[in-house]
Amino acid sequence: MALLASAARLIAAGQTPSVVDVADAADISRRTAYRYFPTQDQLLIEASLEALRPEVEAAMAAALPAAAGTLDDVGQAERQLAATVRVMHRLALEHTALLRTMIRLTTGRKTGTRPVRGYRRVEWLTSAVAPVRARLGERRFIRLVSALVSCVGMDSLFLLQDTQGLTPAAAERVTLWTARALLAVSLAEAETE
Repeated sequence: MALLASAARLIAAGQTPSVVDVADAADISRRTAYRYFPTQDQLLIEASLEALRPEVEAAMAAALPAAAGTLDDVGQAERQLAATVRVMHRLALEHTALLRTMIRLTTGRKTGTRPVRGYRRVEWLTSAVAPVRARLGERRFIRLVSALVSCVGMDSLFLLQDTQGLTPAAAERVTLWTARALLAVSLAEAETE
């Protein structure tokens, strides 16, 4: 999105841009910018989170086997899913204050048809399990991604720490186990039909 790209450029240049500054830099109407980012805090948080995208995508790419064809579609999905869970949890721990602020600022807020938050998580998890999409079929695949979204990422990490008193490492193990179980159940269901 042009607004986030402009915000990232301004931040990289040492500025703390306002929504108006970013709208002007992106050559987008201020009204449109405020529709997506009603406050400067929300804009700066989103721009900061978008800067994490390359790190997640690099971890996912590194999970792929060096030699093409060394893993089948299930093995590839399992490996990518584990890498995605691990990097998302590591980044959530490294950026806990930022992410908890984002949750506070976005809880209960709606912006048109685009999700207020979580769309990166959906993209990453969809990509992680994409190798088994054809095997599962579209309906089952969408259900798997939806289930993974509910148990992977900052929300699950913070929930397990806050309500269960789990350490970050224990919370990651629970989340990874849950993600693997959801993938396995989805694949088993597809095999029986």
